[in-house]
Amino acid sequence: MTRPYAPKNPALFDQGLSTRREVLGAEYVDASIQNATDFNIDMQELVTQYCWGDVWNRPGLDRRTRSFLNLAMITALNRPHELKLHVRGAINNGLTRDEIKEVFLQTAIYCGVPAAIDSFRVAAEVFKEMDR
Repeated sequence: MTRPYAPKNPALFDQGLSTRREVLGAEYVDASIQNATDFNIDMQELVTQYCWGDVWNRPGLDRRTRSFLNLAMITALNRPHELKLHVRGAINNGLTRDEIKEVFLQTAIYCGVPAAIDSFRVAAEVFKEMDR
């Protein structure tokens, strides 16, 4: 994919873009970058460089563990759009559907049943799409 602009740190951006595409899927990520506007391109750069280029590539945790954490945190924050992306990413990072279910059961206790119910609903939609 060709960058639609010149990021401040091209090497970190490219590393982040690669990681982001591997986890979330190239089609989604490429569309996010290509459809960025003057208003939100800086956010795309921040997310791609800092989140995906720097934090997701740190040596302390593997991608699978990061996905476990993200599912729990995004459930706690009740962010269904992001959760949908990260359920798919968790599968890409090697989590099983049973492990994802266990994350949501755990979050029901510490984050609340309504948040967990919403997460189960979102994950079921993702699994249905993946099974087509």
